[in-house]
Amino acid sequence: MTSYSAYDFDRFLRYDEMVAWLHDLARSFPNLVNLEPYGKSHKGRDLWLATVTDGSTGAHDIKPAHWIDANIHATEVTGGVAALYVLHYLTSEFGHDSNVTEALRTRTFYIVPRVNPDGVEDALADQPLYHRSSVRSWPWRDGHTWPGLSVQDIDGDGRVLTMRVADPDGAWIEHDQEPRVMIQVGPLGAPAGKQRYRLLGEGVIENFDGFTIPTPRDPAGLDLNRNFPSGWSTTVLGSGDHPLSEPEIDCLVRAARARTNICGYNAFHTAGGFMLRPSSTHPDSWLPPFDLWAFKELGKVGADLTTYPVHSVFEDLTWDKNNTMGGAGDDWAYEHLGVFSWTTEFWDAIFAATGDHSPTDIWYVGPTPEQELAVCRWTDTHAPGSYSNWYAFDHPQLGKIELGGADVFRTWVNAPPSRLRDEVAPHAKFAVYQALASPRLEIKLADAASLGGGVWQLRVGIANTGWLGTEITAWAEKNKIVLPLTIEIAGATPVEGGSRVKLGQLAGRSAFRVNGNAKSDGTPDRVLHTWLVRAKRGETVTITAVHQRAGTATVSIVLP
Repeated sequence: MTSYSAYDFDRFLRYDEMVAWLHDLARSFPNLVNLEPYGKSHKGRDLWLATVTDGSTGAHDIKPAHWIDANIHATEVTGGVAALYVLHYLTSEFGHDSNVTEALRTRTFYIVPRVNPDGVEDALADQPLYHRSSVRSWPWRDGHTWPGLSVQDIDGDGRVLTMRVADPDGAWIEHDQEPRVMIQVGPLGAPAGKQRYRLLGEGVIENFDGFTIPTPRDPAGLDLNRNFPSGWSTTVLGSGDHPLSEPEIDCLVRAARARTNICGYNAFHTAGGFMLRPSSTHPDSWLPPFDLWAFKELGKVGADLTTYPVHSVFEDLTWDKNNTMGGAGDDWAYEHLGVFSWTTEFWDAIFAATGDHSPTDIWYVGPTPEQELAVCRWTDTHAPGSYSNWYAFDHPQLGKIELGGADVFRTWVNAPPSRLRDEVAPHAKFAVYQALASPRLEIKLADAASLGGGVWQLRVGIANTGWLGTEITAWAEKNKIVLPLTIEIAGATPVEGGSRVKLGQLAGRSAFRVNGNAKSDGTPDRVLHTWLVRAKRGETVTITAVHQRAGTATVSIVLP
């Protein structure tokens, strides 16, 4: 087992190691960390949620909160390391870093480090199996393996490499400068005398007919990040039987919805070195102008802290605008919770090797030969063994072939151990920044004046001292997603009206930035309420202000 103190964020933890680390963390910081299961995976593994806040300043649910989850996709394990690092950063820097201390004193973090433990376990196995996401067979519910290539580690070395088969019609040839890098044969064919190859993922051929090699989808064909309610569609590959059909997503959505104080959302994925924002299914013109502006303002800070550029999924990364990525978690958080949400795609191998960010079409067309050559050479120094020389292998169906090339899992999808900690660390600061941008209720004025005859005038002035308004987004305001601020009095009897009053919503400082050149703010971030009450001199009256997102504030007045 790996203890909290021993883990240096330089490798990927198996499930049992991760759970042991989380429990050790909670035992080490009992006043900051609470650990609880919020459901079970398809295979019955506990799904763990860590709640982090300073318990001495109040319970987690009376403070604004920021949500982080990771590893919804099976092979994207750098995201899980990043979530664990955020936990480490918050606990180790509390009392030392002023921003972290203030964030835990006044805010809460909800962190799910592994949404999909079943898929990750397969990816980290001694002989790995790489799924897109869940391990449940879908849509082939009998788990039937269809004829064709079944990608897996066939020589037992713990890696899934590339098979190359000499073929005069093959689409690939060796790079002139580096045989481990394969480049495509162009329209005019290969140079004379140059051996051509057909490339296949390492694996076995089911029901091989001796001529064709189909490449069917993994029978575990679900994509849990297409199973959220927002934008869900049967036309989206891997979307599941219906929204929330998968236990991992059903449990996550229920856990997040039960925590109505969530003000921001970030899902940790790989790869590409991007910070992605909604929408995945609509152009930017569909977003309210304030929300688009706020996304860009937050994104500027995120880019400065992490070097990751910010992109709209629909505008910048969707190749075919008629085939969008519906059912994603960040869209659900924005559209259903009404909060600013992000998907962080960790690790850009091209940027590490060249200093240039990956192009936004990298997921569709892959790297150029020059980019892959640079990555191959970079790994020889920083991640030796990531690119393997070709070696002979006697394949059970194909006969004599070669295995080699990139270990994609350890080169392109995830950061290598030598870079892992440095890659994820800056994102902890952005998480703190997002949390501190949330609204926060404070009672700034509370007094009482005797009007005689046992009647008192009580005044309470409440302010939102956060950057964002209490509704968070204009989308939430438009769709009436967020309940209003309420105040309640105890210890005195109102002369008229009730003891509990609705006061609406409060703007944040962000509203002052979109006030043109007037620079005359007014006080849309404040509200004053007055009660006439009956009470006896010397009694204590308590006033409590509650907003589901901006928190709870309480003040007591001793009647003079």
